[in-house]
Amino acid sequence: MNEITPAQLAPYVTGGAFALSFVFGAVANKTNFCTMGAVSDWVNMGDLSRMRMWLLAIAVAVLGTSALQLTGTIDLAKSIYTGANFLWLSYSVGGFLFGVGMTLGSGCGSKTLVRIGAGNLKSVVVYVFLGIAAYMTLRGLFGAFRVGVLEKASITLAPGQSLPSLLSPWLGLSGETSTAILAALVGGGLLAFVYASRQFRASFDYTLGGVVTGLVVVGGWYVSGHLGYLAEDPKTLQEAFVATNSGRMEAFSFVAPLAYSLEYLMFWTDQSKILTYGIASALGVIAGSAAYAIATRSFRWQGFRDAEDTALHMLGGILMGFGGITALGCTVGQGISGFSTLALGSMVTFLAIVAGAAATMKVQYWRIMNTG
Repeated sequence: MNEITPAQLAPYVTGGAFALSFVFGAVANKTNFCTMGAVSDWVNMGDLSRMRMWLLAIAVAVLGTSALQLTGTIDLAKSIYTGANFLWLSYSVGGFLFGVGMTLGSGCGSKTLVRIGAGNLKSVVVYVFLGIAAYMTLRGLFGAFRVGVLEKASITLAPGQSLPSLLSPWLGLSGETSTAILAALVGGGLLAFVYASRQFRASFDYTLGGVVTGLVVVGGWYVSGHLGYLAEDPKTLQEAFVATNSGRMEAFSFVAPLAYSLEYLMFWTDQSKILTYGIASALGVIAGSAAYAIATRSFRWQGFRDAEDTALHMLGGILMGFGGITALGCTVGQGISGFSTLALGSMVTFLAIVAGAAATMKVQYWRIMNTG
């Protein structure tokens, strides 16, 4: 019997990532799923409907991901989110700067991809600057500051930073029982809050956007953590997660994949550069959004208003690239995928992103009101 090789599994991983992100791109375009817009609606108009859509996505992701964990389908301890190093300063600073950046750049990483698919040329510029800044934070100039300063401030949590791991010893319960209880409490609590709003219940698009986004994240964990898992790579004789840039199980995130997609295009003839889960997911969102825009005749070319508009979007991309890598994720990467693992760091990052975006919107409003 022939052993399965990484090369044989890779098309299933990248194909699955593309298919899932294609669905996300189309649905996000249709429902106007936008985390920056969610914060904006709340801060500027007191409308929580799109924030509830984001929270619904988190609830679905928490419940679905916990189900995969409890059935032994995936092992969340092998993701980047649940490790023992609690990088509290990186989560806080990176998340806050990402929130500032997504406000200046008219949307987070996923929204940037959705806008590109719909014809927004401003988002192409944001994509490029985000990707370059992200790569500089991974391996370049910004990375020296990230590792040498921000990551020095960390706390080691021996059992890992997922809430079930942290609370199990205190509750005197097994990890599985703690996971089930906490997932039910967090997921159920969020669902109750979301559907307590009559305005939210009145719009099917809100439910569609939240549920599909949450399920896409759950599907991503399955594709990367189950379909792409090898207990023993025939070459290395070690376990492996196929076609991921991190070498670990991944779900959807849209910061590092943008950097790797630029690298892939620039080093196309380098045989060591391969199509990965993250790159395929970025391409899928653009394709899905474009397909919806073309099908509904909503595709429109859009450009910058003036030099200030250009500069703000460039700065927004840079801040998102640096902040997203520093915080280990974005509004989807940490805010949904990471949150679905019930990781403490993901929750801190989520709050920091919202705080950064809200503060920036307040400053923008103050500027408008004080401009003669």
